[in-house]
Amino acid sequence: MTRIAGLFDSRWVELPEGAREVAGGLPTGFAGGGIAAGLKPSGALDVGVILGEGRDVTSAARFTRSGVQAAPVLVTRERCRLEDINAVVVNSGNANAATGQAGIAAAEAIQESAARDLGLELSQVAVCSTGVIGVPLDPAPVQAAVSQLAGTIDAAGDEAFQQAIMTTDAFEKRASIEVELSGGEVWISAQAKGAGMIQPSFATMLCFIQTDARLEEQTADLLLGVTVKRSFDRISVDGQLSTNDTVILMASGDSGVAVEPESEDEKTFGRALDELLRALAISIVRDGEGSERVGRVTVRGGHGPSVERVARAVANSPLVKTALHGGDPNWGRIAQAAGMAVPGSAPLPVDVAIEGIQLCVAGEAVPHDESELAERVRQAEVEYTVGLPGDGHEAECFFSDLGNEYIRINAEYTT
Repeated sequence: MTRIAGLFDSRWVELPEGAREVAGGLPTGFAGGGIAAGLKPSGALDVGVILGEGRDVTSAARFTRSGVQAAPVLVTRERCRLEDINAVVVNSGNANAATGQAGIAAAEAIQESAARDLGLELSQVAVCSTGVIGVPLDPAPVQAAVSQLAGTIDAAGDEAFQQAIMTTDAFEKRASIEVELSGGEVWISAQAKGAGMIQPSFATMLCFIQTDARLEEQTADLLLGVTVKRSFDRISVDGQLSTNDTVILMASGDSGVAVEPESEDEKTFGRALDELLRALAISIVRDGEGSERVGRVTVRGGHGPSVERVARAVANSPLVKTALHGGDPNWGRIAQAAGMAVPGSAPLPVDVAIEGIQLCVAGEAVPHDESELAERVRQAEVEYTVGLPGDGHEAECFFSDLGNEYIRINAEYTT
């Protein structure tokens, strides 16, 4: 099977005019790194730090909507409400979720000692964790690791940071792009992790974004909110909502190039950020545990909530996902998922197409070239289109297939 070679190679991602991918590294004003603290039995890197070195950093953040939120999510949301985030401290190998007051105390202890080591207020330090749920986290190894990292992080530390935040990820998910604005070039870098416990209502993922552009807090928050809705809010591996989801954007302003609200620069910067996060989101789906193919479903119709429900129902359907895995053009599973999402007493006049081949019109099968369809559904990326009555609304979701390897990985995850 042909695999997608690079982050921006998906046909569903296109860097806008004025933006280009560059080699790794962090924007000016940022330093990072990773280290092994012994949280992973393999001895791999498991604690990472990204630091905004100036004092004019602005930030924005989004967190999981799960009713069971991990301790670091609770601590960061509560303690960083009134300050811009200058640093993120991340551990993998332990989610510090469902760990009660001891977990809260551990997250607070890591945050407080990291603030001292990095010369910041505790309210400027975000803490994040990822790994197994329900296992107590000893803060001491993380604290010692951060203390050691504080003196060694640098602008080339994004690779070590990336490795330190990964769990079941099969490959790195990081990229840097340059964007040409009216005042000059700015740099955007991002590092993400995620491969399982993913559904289109955020995901078991972490993503950290840095830019040397100068952003007002309101601009950073607006752009992050919009781009998250079009990226990490639109992916599914297994339909499971995580306890630890976090996305943090930090802007150092070191380039001296300001992104003014409601300007052409804001639109240009926003488009570049949007495509970067969509590329990362699709790479998470591509890395879905045991995944071999990526699907995109686009649903159009005249009723917004129905369009949204159908897109999510198709993306989360194990029947659709297993058909995608096997290269099986079983479009009836698409129709079934749509009907489940929009129940009613009358037949749903649904349209279904796969890779541009029309298969169902107004709820009725239509003739098609079966051999051509069978060939197209064996591609690395497969496009599904669903039409509902009316027009004016559209929703999309990206999703992975589901096969035996996913079962193996998750059946053995803690053993």
